[in-house]
Amino acid sequence: MSWEAWLVVVMILMVLGALVSNRVGPDIVLVGAVTVLVLVDIVVPGAEILSTKDALAGMANEGMLTVAIMYVVVRGLSETGGVGWIGQRVLGRPKTLLAAQVRMMLPVTTLSAFLNNTPLVAMFIPVIGDWCKRQGISPSKLMLPLSYAAILGGTCTLIGTSTNLVVAGLWVGHFADLPSIGFFEIAKIGVPASIVGLAYLFFAGRFLIPERKPALDVGLDPRAYTVEMEVEGGSGLVGKTIEQAGLRHLPGLYLAHIERGGQSLPAVGPDEKLFAEDRLVFVGVVDSIVELQKIRGLRPATNQVVKLDAPRPQRCLIEAVVSNTSPLVGRSVREGRFRTVYNAVVIAVARNGERITNRKIGDIVIRAGDTLLLEAHKSFQEQHRNSRDFFLVSAVENSTRPRHEKALLAVGIMAGMILLATFGEPLGIKTIHAAALGAGLMLLTRCCTGAQARSSVDWQVLVVIASGFALGRALEVTGAADVIASQLIAIAGGNPWVTLAVVYLTTMVFTELITNNAAATLVFPIAIGAADKLGANPLPFAIAIMMAASACFSTPIGYQTNLMVMAPGGYKFSDYLRVGIPLNSLMAIVTITLVPFIWPLMPA
Repeated sequence: MSWEAWLVVVMILMVLGALVSNRVGPDIVLVGAVTVLVLVDIVVPGAEILSTKDALAGMANEGMLTVAIMYVVVRGLSETGGVGWIGQRVLGRPKTLLAAQVRMMLPVTTLSAFLNNTPLVAMFIPVIGDWCKRQGISPSKLMLPLSYAAILGGTCTLIGTSTNLVVAGLWVGHFADLPSIGFFEIAKIGVPASIVGLAYLFFAGRFLIPERKPALDVGLDPRAYTVEMEVEGGSGLVGKTIEQAGLRHLPGLYLAHIERGGQSLPAVGPDEKLFAEDRLVFVGVVDSIVELQKIRGLRPATNQVVKLDAPRPQRCLIEAVVSNTSPLVGRSVREGRFRTVYNAVVIAVARNGERITNRKIGDIVIRAGDTLLLEAHKSFQEQHRNSRDFFLVSAVENSTRPRHEKALLAVGIMAGMILLATFGEPLGIKTIHAAALGAGLMLLTRCCTGAQARSSVDWQVLVVIASGFALGRALEVTGAADVIASQLIAIAGGNPWVTLAVVYLTTMVFTELITNNAAATLVFPIAIGAADKLGANPLPFAIAIMMAASACFSTPIGYQTNLMVMAPGGYKFSDYLRVGIPLNSLMAIVTITLVPFIWPLMPA
C-alpha cells in the first residue's frame, strides 16, 4: 500500500480508539480526522488522500439529508401527540421488560422488511421514549433493540434495506444474461437469521444492554406538585378504568383522589371507572406533570387555560418560585388573578415536599417559597425573570401541550411518507423526496411550527454521518480498501466455502468501519472475481454480501439507525461492542453455514 493508504488506515484506527474511550464527542473525533486528512492532501505535493470536495460531499448525501428531514417529520408527530397514539396501539402496557421488547421488536422487524429502516426507526424513537417515561423503564433497554430489529427485518426482502438494492443493481450490471435476484430470494436466509437474532436479543442480549437512565422517583424530589386534571367529555378515557387508561403506576406520579359531583373518592382503586368531567388530583414531580399534560382526554381542571391570550403552540410550562415580597403571598390562587395580571394560569403548586390537602388548586393559599407550575406564553420567562414577585423563573423543556386534534393527521402523513418511499421507486420517487413531502405537509398543516422544526434537527448525528462518508471515500481513493479486501480474500486459497466465509467476514468488518453501501460496493467485484476463478456459483457470494453489509451491530458509525438511537438511549461506544459482537458472530455462523445448502457453491 502507498503511504497515503497507510495514513488513512492509521487515522481510522485512531478514530476507533477515540470513540471507544468515549472522552470526546463522536462528531468532534470524526471531523478532526477528516480535517487532518484534508490538510495533508493540501500541504503535501502530489498526495491524493481526501480532497475538499470529497470531504464535503457527505453533507450533500441523500442519506444524510433524509435523516435531517426526518427529524422534522418526527417533530410533527411528537407535537400532535401522535407518538402516544402509536405507542398505545403498538406497545400497549406490557408488565415486564421482556414483554415490552417483544411488543416492540416483532412489529418493527416485520415492518422493516417492507419499509425503509431510517424513517421507521425515526418514527419509533419518540414513541419508545414517551412509552418508557410512562412505564418507568430506561430507554436504553429498548433503543438499541429497536435499531437491531430494523436491521434484521431489512435482510428479509430485496427492498428491506438500500444495501440489498445496491447489490441487486451490481448483480444486473455484472450478469445481464442471468436472472435478477428475486424479491424474496434473500428471505431464504434472512428469515432464519432474523429468528436467531431476535432470540438472542430476547433471552441473552437484553442482559448485556446497560440501564443508563433510572426511572423517576417522586420520593426523591422535594418539589412534589399537586395538580388537578379533568376528564374531557367524549374522549377515549370516558368509561375506562384507571388501569385501562394508563393512569396507574405512573413514574414519579400518583393519583391522590377523584372529585365527582362534589364528592371526593380517596384511595382510588385500579378498577375505578372514569366519567366525563371527573376531576383527578395527582401528586408528582415536574417531568411527570409534563407527561400527564400530554395524555389525550385529560385537560387542566381550570377553565382559565382556555381564556389565555396566546395560541397553544406558543405556550409552555413555567416554574416560578414566589418571593417574600410578592403581592401573591397570603392570597389564594383564585384571588391572585394570574390570567389578568400575568397572562398565565397556575396548573400545579409545590411546597417543599409538603402535601397540600386543598381539594382545588384555586383554593390553595400561596406562601413565600412556593413553586408554581404555570401555563403561559413562552415570553413569560423573559418578561418576569427580574420581577420582584418571583425568586426564580424557568421554562420547563418540551412542555408544550400536544395538539391532539391533529394526531391522526400527523400519523397519516407519516404512514403516507413511508408507503411513498417504499413503493414510489417506479415513479422515480426516492426516500428523500417522500421525506421532504412529509416534512412539508407537517409544516403546512401546522402539526409543527417552523421554529420547532428548526430546533428538532440533531446536528451532531448529521455531522457524524457526513464525516463517515468522507472517511469511507478516503479509504477508496487511496486504494486502502481495495488492497485490504483483496489480501483477506486471497487468504482463503482455493476453497469455495472458506472464500465465502472470508467474503462475509471482510464485508462485515468493512460495514462496521464505513457505510454498509460502500462496504458492499467495494467487496462485490472482488468476491465475484474470486467466484469466477473458482468456477463457483456467484449467487451465494452476492447473498452473503447482502447479509454481511446489513450485519452492522458492533459500532454506531456503520449504520445510521445505530447512530440515531445513540443519544436517546444514552449509549457509549462500548455498549455496541458488548451487545453487538455476539450478534455479529451469530449472524456470521448462520449465514456461512446455511447459504451453501440453500444455494450450492459449485454448479452441478
